[in-house]
Amino acid sequence: MPFDDKTMSAQPHRLVLEDRRSLTISGVSEVESFDERSILLRCAQGALSIHGSDLHIEELSLDGGDLRVAGLIDSLSYEDISEPTGILLSRLFR
Repeated sequence: MPFDDKTMSAQPHRLVLEDRRSLTISGVSEVESFDERSILLRCAQGALSIHGSDLHIEELSLDGGDLRVAGLIDSLSYEDISEPTGILLSRLFR
């Protein structure tokens, strides 16, 4: 995705992945769900899905927007959260 000034937010967002075993994230606004295989977050740049095994949230500071995850991390993926869920549901049930 090309760089776009409009997608940048006031809160900085940063990911640091070390040896696929430790992930530090800044710019986290909400943890939507988590278990040992996946974590879903809302970040300054959109929704972030983390997939792996034996995942644990070691530190969480929503005041500062910081999160640290430990475990074997297989994938990280962003999803666009600009479309309200009601529109998506109405398309599914036409």
